[in-house]
Amino acid sequence: MKYIFPYMKKYLGYILLAPACIIVEVILEVYIPRTMSDIVDIGIPSGDLSVVGHYGLIMVAMAMGSLAAGAAASYFSAKGGVGFGAELRKGVFDRIQDFSFDNIDKFQQSSLLTRLTTDVNNIQQGVMMATRIMVRAPFMMVFAAITAYQINSRLFLVFVVAIPIILAAIIVIGNILVPRFRYMLTKYDALNLMVQEDLTNVRTVKAYVREDYEKRRFGDTNQQLFSTSIKADKLISLVQPIMMLVVYGCIVAILWYGGNYIIAGSMKTGELISFISYVAQILMGLMMIAMIFIVVVQMRSSLDRLQEVLQAHPSITDGPGGVKVEQGTVGFDHVSFAYAADAGHDVLHDISFDIKAGETIGIMGATGCGKSTVVQLIPRLYDVTEGTVSVSGHDVRGYALKDLRDGVAMVLQKNVLFSGTIEDNIKWGNPDATHQQVVEACQAAQADEFIMGFADGYATDLGQGGVNLSGGQKQRLCIARALLKKPKIIIMDDSTSAVDTATDAKIRAALRRQLEGTTTIIIAQRVASVMDADRVAIIDNGRLAAFDTPANLLAGNAIYQDIFHTQMKGVIADAQA
Repeated sequence: MKYIFPYMKKYLGYILLAPACIIVEVILEVYIPRTMSDIVDIGIPSGDLSVVGHYGLIMVAMAMGSLAAGAAASYFSAKGGVGFGAELRKGVFDRIQDFSFDNIDKFQQSSLLTRLTTDVNNIQQGVMMATRIMVRAPFMMVFAAITAYQINSRLFLVFVVAIPIILAAIIVIGNILVPRFRYMLTKYDALNLMVQEDLTNVRTVKAYVREDYEKRRFGDTNQQLFSTSIKADKLISLVQPIMMLVVYGCIVAILWYGGNYIIAGSMKTGELISFISYVAQILMGLMMIAMIFIVVVQMRSSLDRLQEVLQAHPSITDGPGGVKVEQGTVGFDHVSFAYAADAGHDVLHDISFDIKAGETIGIMGATGCGKSTVVQLIPRLYDVTEGTVSVSGHDVRGYALKDLRDGVAMVLQKNVLFSGTIEDNIKWGNPDATHQQVVEACQAAQADEFIMGFADGYATDLGQGGVNLSGGQKQRLCIARALLKKPKIIIMDDSTSAVDTATDAKIRAALRRQLEGTTTIIIAQRVASVMDADRVAIIDNGRLAAFDTPANLLAGNAIYQDIFHTQMKGVIADAQA
């Protein structure tokens, strides 16, 4: 609970007021049967209506007071529980925002989604029940038991036998249920993953006519969740019958012995009636405990899962700070990298090269050779395993992350847009930019023309992920977003692959005009995209095979020559014709 408690502080007053009101409600509710006993045993036999009226008014006052206390407890419980849930959800989300790519890879997106929704809801419901039922049930049972004992201590011995049986059943079933609930939550993770994949890639599903396959896959995943839930519910279903069997056995015994006591004259009729009322209250308390038991078991599993997130340390944290990215120099000094410490092999091996401020650098190589990994080390999306990456003459691990990433703009390989307008998305690069600055960035990225083709222009709502845009349009908006940032270093990770060569050339020309003095790093599959670069790095199986000008590479590097001649064969043939 030490990881959860800080999120309760803001609403701790409400959380504590709810049990206080519950205690008042229980005390008043428990004494109502005792007052009724006085009416039956004193008022009615004497025929004194004033006594009946006196005790009747006391019962009405206690009932009204109990109702008011219960209503106040419900309000405070809801306020505290929902508020705590909101704070906890925000805390978990904030923690996830601090995670590095490595942390997110370990937890998986679908699992984090389940923890933010299902697990937080389980804990929120558990806290709301704790502030009401977990206080009400024990207090009701204790006060009812004390009062019942005062009425007839010999008759109360029936409960002394019953309670250990109930507690033993709860403990045994609980120990079996905890791992089953935790396993069930992993099935929720799998279901969320399946739905997330299907909705994200719905166009591909439609294009390949795979709806029936996806239905079967969802059905299988849903059935696994169903089967896991049933296994847990079978055990849960045992709790209440066991309790009811024991409690009703107690009632039968109480009626038998109580009737004999009345016949013998050692107990009054009103006392037995009130005793049975207290038995009903104890029964209600036990039923509430059964409900609490189920919620607490679920809550415990969810607490464990959220604790994993809250106590996880981001693998990438701020450096000492105090320095800014003043210029776009980049240095790789004997850099090696692996995505996981136990991966068994490095993705990058002993890479060293230097980039001067203002240079345009191309990076080429076969698919999967490590090109994207190289550039992701510059803004510390991942940290090196060995060696050093420096920016502006400083080790990137010495920067505050905000300062480093403010100086580096990156157009990722996957074009990511958010729900909102086109202008909202572009302003991710600079929230304070004017509309004119947004337009200029879009003109440089060759996006202004298609934007103005929309009826609402820059106010066009993109929908989730920019579903109403083509791949090339998304790429150009992402480039505009990076340009608006006016960084010292801009990294374009194969970010013009979906545009035609003419548009690609216009974008590169605009980059030279707009970002004069800015270091530009272009990962590309097309030779045309890097032909006017100052130098090109060739990556081969995670190693730096060459780093030279395009002309020198064409003259002496077999990998570059092969790419060049393969791609330019048709162009040369057309030129000769």
